[in-house]
Amino acid sequence: MNNTQPANHITAADHAHLMEKYTREGEARAYALGNRGPIKLGPDGKLDKEILDAYREYGFYVFENVVDDTELRELREDVERVLSRAPVEPEAELDASGQPAMGQEFTRYPYRFAKPLSDPLGGTTKNKGRHPVKMLNPTPSDDAPSWTIELLTGNLHLMDSCLRLYGHPGLLAVAEAINGPDFVPYNEVTFIKEPGLGPSVAWHQDGTTHWDAPDWDEDAHGFNFMTQLYPSTPANCVWVLPGSHKGGKADIPTLVNESGSERLKEAVPLVCKAGEVFVVNRQMVHGSFANSSPDRRVTINAGFFPRHRVLDISTCQLDGRVETYDAGRIHARSRIIALGIDARHQRFQEESRYDYQPLSGEIEENRWNEENREKLLKNYNLKDIYI
Repeated sequence: MNNTQPANHITAADHAHLMEKYTREGEARAYALGNRGPIKLGPDGKLDKEILDAYREYGFYVFENVVDDTELRELREDVERVLSRAPVEPEAELDASGQPAMGQEFTRYPYRFAKPLSDPLGGTTKNKGRHPVKMLNPTPSDDAPSWTIELLTGNLHLMDSCLRLYGHPGLLAVAEAINGPDFVPYNEVTFIKEPGLGPSVAWHQDGTTHWDAPDWDEDAHGFNFMTQLYPSTPANCVWVLPGSHKGGKADIPTLVNESGSERLKEAVPLVCKAGEVFVVNRQMVHGSFANSSPDRRVTINAGFFPRHRVLDISTCQLDGRVETYDAGRIHARSRIIALGIDARHQRFQEESRYDYQPLSGEIEENRWNEENREKLLKNYNLKDIYI
C-alpha cells in the first residue's frame, strides 16, 4: 500500500458510498461510549468527577446544550460575514463582490485555502511531518470551484461572537479541571468543511515538544475545545482513536496498514448537534475525511495548555521562528482570556462570570472596549503559544 501518494480515482459520490458502512459502524461505537452530556459543575464550581474521568479514559467528551440559539445565530452570522469578505482566491485583493478583501489589516493572513476534497498535509513534511499518511482524495464535481476555504485563523479578532464564546464560564471551568487554574492559551481557528468540497486532514497527533520528556503524561500537550455551529455528522466530522492519548507517539502508517486503508479500525466520529462542544485531547490520533457529503461543518476551535508545560519552553514555530515562552510572554497572551471573559459578561450579564485566577486582579486593565480591541486584540495571534 502506498501511503504517500494521493488517490484520485473515485468520484465524490463513490467516496460517499464507500464511507457508508464505516461511518454507520463508527457512529454506533461513538454513542456506545457514553461520554456525552451537559457541563455539570458542583456547588464549588468544579467539574463533575465522572465527566473528568470519562475524558481521561477516552481522550474526549461531548458537551451537550452549551451554546443557545441566540449565541449560535450570532456565531453563524459572524462566520458568514468573514467568509463573504474573503478574497476570491489565495492572495487576491478583492472579494466576490469586487470590494477590497478582508485580511490586509492583519499581520497574519486569516484565510487558508485548499483544493476541493484534497489532502494538503498527508504524506508531506508540512506541520513538522505530523501527517505521515495520505488520505483518499475523491475527484470533485465538474462545477466545483478551484479553491475552497478550509481555515480561518485568529477567531477572536475576526469575530466578536468568538471572543464572547472564549469567555464561556462553563467551558473555562472545564479548562481549569483538566489543566489546572493557571491554564494558558494555544490558538483559535475556524475549520470550514463545505459540502462536496471540504478537504481532509490526515491522521495525526498534535504536539511536538514533550513526547520524550521524562515526566510525559497524557495531558502534556493540552486539549482543544471544538464548538459545532452545524450538526457534526460521521461524514463531515473529525474522527478520533479513543484512548490513543495515553500511549505516547503512535505509529500511524502501521495503524493504516493494519486497517487495510485510511479508515482506521476502532476510530469513532465526533458526532453531535449544532451548539454542542467537544473537548479533545491533542495527543489523540485524529483526522477527518474529505467531505463528500451534502452537509456543512463549521468548527470553532480553541486550545489550552497546562502552564507548567509551557513556561520557559523554547519551540520552533511552523514558520521556522524559535520562541521562548517566559512568564511575560504567557501573561501577554493570557490577557485575551480575561478580555473574552469581560466581553461575555457585557453581553450575557445573567451568567456567572468566570474567575481566571492568574489575572484575577487585573479586571480593569482587561476591560472589553474599543481601546483594548486595538491595543490588545488586534494581531493577538502573533503571540499564540505552540508546543
